[in-house]
Amino acid sequence: MICPICKNTFLLSQKSAPVTGSAEDLQTARNLEDTLRAHASECIGMAANMIGVRKRIIIVGLGPAAIVMLNPVIESGAGEYEASEGCLSLTGSRTVRRFRQITVSWQDTAMRQQKRQFSGLPAQIIQHECDHLEGILV
Repeated sequence: MICPICKNTFLLSQKSAPVTGSAEDLQTARNLEDTLRAHASECIGMAANMIGVRKRIIIVGLGPAAIVMLNPVIESGAGEYEASEGCLSLTGSRTVRRFRQITVSWQDTAMRQQKRQFSGLPAQIIQHECDHLEGILV
């Protein structure tokens, strides 16, 4: 289901709760994927709070594919730089510090543990979406 984009800064500034793999959590992940696909021309990543759900779920568009990450944790980062980022939930853009390369662990939608390194734009997107999970408005 395509969901409306949340612009409520009070909700967006709250930390998200861990995902347990419940049917409700998995439906949120599917809704997030549908919503990202509907906004593909203007967005390449989303966090669940962007559709009004305070759960630790993000999705990252990687060309025609997308990765859904449940309970993502950025374990390490290297190559810090400054970037300007916008967000569907907020007006304008902001300057942020990011890492060029990160190592992330997460659970997939079957709750299997995953771990992978990302660099460049995918790493930046993951960092932005993980900020959302922490209630950091970027």
